[in-house]
Amino acid sequence: MILLATLRIRLALLGGALRAIAALALPLLRALPAADRGARIAAIVAPTEGQRHAFALLRAFWPNLMLSRRVITAYDNTGTAIVTRQRDVVEVLDREADFAVVYEPRMRRITAGENFFLGMQDSAEYTRDVSNMRLVVRRADVSERLVAFTAREASAIVAASGGALDVPAALTLPVAARIVASYFGTPGPSEQALIEQTTIMFWWLFADLAADPAIEARAIAAAADCRAMLEDAIAARHATPTGDDDILNRCLALQASGTPGMSDGAIRDNLIGLLIGLVPTLSKAAVLALNELLNRPAALAGAHAAARADDDALVAAHVFEALRFDPVNPIIYRRATRTSVIARGTLRARTIPAGTMVLAANLSAMFDPVAVEDPDSFRTDRPWGDYMLWGYGMHLCFGAQINRAVIPQMLKPLLRHKNLRAAGLVDRAGTPFPAHFPVQFDPG
Repeated sequence: MILLATLRIRLALLGGALRAIAALALPLLRALPAADRGARIAAIVAPTEGQRHAFALLRAFWPNLMLSRRVITAYDNTGTAIVTRQRDVVEVLDREADFAVVYEPRMRRITAGENFFLGMQDSAEYTRDVSNMRLVVRRADVSERLVAFTAREASAIVAASGGALDVPAALTLPVAARIVASYFGTPGPSEQALIEQTTIMFWWLFADLAADPAIEARAIAAAADCRAMLEDAIAARHATPTGDDDILNRCLALQASGTPGMSDGAIRDNLIGLLIGLVPTLSKAAVLALNELLNRPAALAGAHAAARADDDALVAAHVFEALRFDPVNPIIYRRATRTSVIARGTLRARTIPAGTMVLAANLSAMFDPVAVEDPDSFRTDRPWGDYMLWGYGMHLCFGAQINRAVIPQMLKPLLRHKNLRAAGLVDRAGTPFPAHFPVQFDPG
């Protein structure tokens, strides 16, 4: 039985590798003779589809690949490990003591001093801050407030669009900003200012892997503006209290009760971290999922029928299956705090030296045929455990439940319309985030 199970695993991995070779071989052969072959090869492999093929090859032949090269230069490290099998990705993300988050130095720059829990390892401070934020960002709010609010705002925007809409600029980013204004109670000087501030800070913290000084300068300036906005909001509430049941007032109620870790500065720092994680992530995920649906006529028809039937669970199933094919982040990176072995007791076991940056490929994990049934097919009956869209373990995205409920509601008003179609490509405007994506549909 063990031999048969092993054979099945090897055949599944080799089948994926052969399909990847078939998809990549001809484009790569055409690129090799070109003078700019490096750029051409990057253009083949860099898109998410190319990454999926590359990960299929790694899963079959080099599942835990060690490189001496420093792929990520924004944070100190001594080399790179790429981890591709689902079981091993989970292991890396579970072992927080061995594979640590690295964001703390930049997070301290964002707050002008303090870390916030997204950049902390397991500690009393981490537990305190996460617990405080769980008290104010409540699970019940998702179904009781955020779903209806998002549906109302998105429906109004789509209804007023006349059948043509720039999805991130006119829909997903404004709705995310309005969630911040209404639910968090921190509207900022304008929707656009909040969008710009959170987007560049997210870019610098998590996606600026080459340490671009121009991105850093913009992020630091945006952080100063965002800190000032939050400080003004907190001061205004102290001066003129309101009865609004929003996150800011809940934070101030904890402060008044003497809860540790809820000074004005701590409230500001935790809120800035939550805003950074919310606005650009909600928008990017919604746009990527919609683009994937529009490229899959059968899936789009299913999502349209579910939206017309007000079957929110089925709408969400289509949206998140689409996002599996093109997630917000294809990798989650950690740094080895000490020399450690992963996949111990298997043929793919690897020793990871201290200081190595470990790229845990969540995109690859979601397509690992050993762990995910029929991974290359678009299916809406997958168990939620097949998805690794927002991280895993202790540093699973704090807003994962908000994301899961809100993103389908952003898209549902669009999906209800007939003849929904792209009127152009997703344009990131030189950033990691969708800035423009025009779509058209039959109004009415």
